[in-house]
Amino acid sequence: MSAETTSSSQPEWPGTVGFIGLGNMGWWMALNLRKALPKSSILYIRDINTAIVDDFVAHSQSFSLGDVVACHDARSVADSAVSTDVVFSIVPEGSHVRAVFLDSESGLLTGKVDDKTFVDCSTIDTATSLAVAQAVTKTSTSAHFYDAPVSGGTAGAEAATLTFMVGASEGDTHFQKLLEPLLKLMGKNVFCLGAPSLGLAAKLCNNYLSGLCNIATSEAMNIGMRHGIDPKVLSEVFKKSSGGNWNNSVCPNAVTSRGYKGGFKIQLMKKDFTLAVESAKEVDAKLVLGEAGLATYTAAAEDPRCRDLDARVVYRWIGGKE
Repeated sequence: MSAETTSSSQPEWPGTVGFIGLGNMGWWMALNLRKALPKSSILYIRDINTAIVDDFVAHSQSFSLGDVVACHDARSVADSAVSTDVVFSIVPEGSHVRAVFLDSESGLLTGKVDDKTFVDCSTIDTATSLAVAQAVTKTSTSAHFYDAPVSGGTAGAEAATLTFMVGASEGDTHFQKLLEPLLKLMGKNVFCLGAPSLGLAAKLCNNYLSGLCNIATSEAMNIGMRHGIDPKVLSEVFKKSSGGNWNNSVCPNAVTSRGYKGGFKIQLMKKDFTLAVESAKEVDAKLVLGEAGLATYTAAAEDPRCRDLDARVVYRWIGGKE
């Protein structure tokens, strides 16, 4: 289901919202929340990089966006919030999610948990997400946890056009009333996938497909260009034919036109592709291209010509003409 705004009534925004993880995605997501929430709401933020936290607070103050409070650990984010609050998190890996929630001294679950709604937007393995969800329920039966990974990259995060894939059922009234309106402040599309961890399963399926399309497009473009075809013309051929996909757009603003700087780092694609292959094994789903794709991203992520650049730099790794 793609969620649309179904009521003209104004949502009842929470008085305080927490946000943990101010990386390339989290910074823009938190900023869009702060911009859109009433100025009477308070945003509590946390990141292991304190300089980023300070920059965020200063930026919000300079534009008079509303109150932003820096927190020294995850527990203080939970303790700062009142009974109807939401705490978002988006961090790189499953081990980081476990630390955010389960650390025995500073984790969210050592703070005030009753009646809280926790939303983890990280792309991690489903087993970790389910373990955290169970820990939340065990800590407090009045608390809620949702996996809600995102797609759309940093450009989508900045423009508030992200797609959220949520491990929730369409009939979850708590999600519809409290969480969906908040997600709509950061994204354009919200999908309910049915049950806990299925948001993550959908995200891994999406990144598996996206990763393979990226490799195939790179190979096809390289073949055509080596034959002497203008890349812009070849891209148009793909877009108007059966090979069309978002990877074969050629435009001045694309990361491929900026030396692959910015965008979705190849190391993150390797991480997500690894999780997708592991996810397939968990449910005995046969993969024909998975191992080859994983080997490609593993090698490219370790190549100094490609490391820290957008995943579409795999075109460079295969020897594509630039």
